[in-house]
Amino acid sequence: MGWTALLLLLWALPLCDSGKILVYPIDGSHWLNMRIIVEALHARGHEITVLRSSTSWYVSETSPHYSSITIPQPKPQNLESEDFMSGFLQRSIEIRKNRGSLWGLIDFYKNLFQMIGENQVVVTEFVVTIFENKTLIKELTDTGYDVFLTDPAFPGGVLLAHYLKLPTVFNVRWTFNGDAHFMIAPSPLSFVPQLFSQYTDKMDFFQRLSNLFYHGILVYMLHYVSNPPYQAVCDRYFGPGVDVVSMMQGGDIWLMRTEFTFDFPRPTMPNMVYMGGFHVRPSKPLPDDLEEFVQSSGEHGVIIMTMGTLLGDLGPERSEVIAAAFAALPQKVIWRHVGQRPIALGNNTRLVQWMPQNDLLGHPKTRLFVTHGGTNGLYEAMYHAVPVLGIPLIFDQFDNMERMKAHRAGEFVEITTLDTDTLVKTIQRLLDPKEPYKTKMLKLSRLLQDKPIKPLESAVFWTEYVMRHKGATHMRTESYKLPWYAYHSLDVIATILAAVLLTLYIIYMFCRLLIQSLLRVKKSKTE
Repeated sequence: MGWTALLLLLWALPLCDSGKILVYPIDGSHWLNMRIIVEALHARGHEITVLRSSTSWYVSETSPHYSSITIPQPKPQNLESEDFMSGFLQRSIEIRKNRGSLWGLIDFYKNLFQMIGENQVVVTEFVVTIFENKTLIKELTDTGYDVFLTDPAFPGGVLLAHYLKLPTVFNVRWTFNGDAHFMIAPSPLSFVPQLFSQYTDKMDFFQRLSNLFYHGILVYMLHYVSNPPYQAVCDRYFGPGVDVVSMMQGGDIWLMRTEFTFDFPRPTMPNMVYMGGFHVRPSKPLPDDLEEFVQSSGEHGVIIMTMGTLLGDLGPERSEVIAAAFAALPQKVIWRHVGQRPIALGNNTRLVQWMPQNDLLGHPKTRLFVTHGGTNGLYEAMYHAVPVLGIPLIFDQFDNMERMKAHRAGEFVEITTLDTDTLVKTIQRLLDPKEPYKTKMLKLSRLLQDKPIKPLESAVFWTEYVMRHKGATHMRTESYKLPWYAYHSLDVIATILAAVLLTLYIIYMFCRLLIQSLLRVKKSKTE
């Protein structure tokens, strides 16, 4: 019996040599994703150190899964400030009221550029604090880390990885030129929609023209809004000819928080690993009070609503509209609500400060998920086959919901024109068994789960792969070292065009001289 237990214990031990991993996360929902990978790597026996800000909201200083190093930071990043994000949300909603006008478009990008620009300055100040702490740098260097795990959306970690000369693994969905694919993969704008376009992969001429415009704005933001603070750090610490974009493009493995059940098909690269839905897991039993409430819904079932942690307060006016719509439905509703209790709240609606979202989505009585359209929640809804009603607010949420609508697994409504009647009718349509939403979600669920290896296991494998081989440069294209005109072969096209034009010119001159010669001969014979 003792030998059997010993053999089982040995079998359960991690199958790889333990290594040392340095993690530079981004706060907010980005950390919720990163934490899952950190816990999985810890379970494999790796020693993990997390660099966190003293103002961090989500990243705990103590954890059984990692040790932390806290860096003093006098000013929090925007994503770490509930007050800032609440103000940014309200400004964004006001701007969307004029979204169809030129001024509305200008205000939208002005608001976005201001938020991004301010945050990038805070991030670079944080990185400089690390660089200037020679004791900390020596400690990080002497520890002998095997790999650097970071999210390059705010690429402070990219700078630090370059400074420490460590191989990099990116846990990524977006960068500041749109979808992370745009940073390293061929991205034909004829069928790859850009962020904020709200297009699918089927675009007519004018949509393709508009898609080019959206892409141009994000390229501008990357180079003239996001990049300058980082370039100043590069010039100061790395010398001329080094930039953060090339550092990002030189990353070893990109763990992409998406996959093509949800996203539209598009070109990719060998070092991009798709792990969409890696955070989703089978549901667990609900707390007794929630289970009792859910069971009381009878045959009508339950609707759950949450707008995320940072964006929970929609204001009293919009909350009243939503409360009145829920009160008109036969379903029971569990609503994660922040702010003043709506007067129109019905007896069928229960307000909560927190909900076990994944467990509720996996409950057999859950009929609909009302959400802001964050990627995490949408993958949980797909996994559990629950149709989605989106109320997108900012960033990629509109594009995410456009994908759900394209798959006919959900619909979304406009927050600025939301009224009770529209909301009720949209919910009823989504719940109608004659409509395709539930059937389409069941199909997406089957596709999402039909994988040869679980996404989280794939993420762990490729992280350890980089550790074992000291990088993955053989999977990385060297195209980022090419100037833009060489990348697009414009120099080759120009050379060929010049050669063709020169050849045509020579032929033209030869023919002209020949004709002139013939005319002279003919003239001399006539004389």
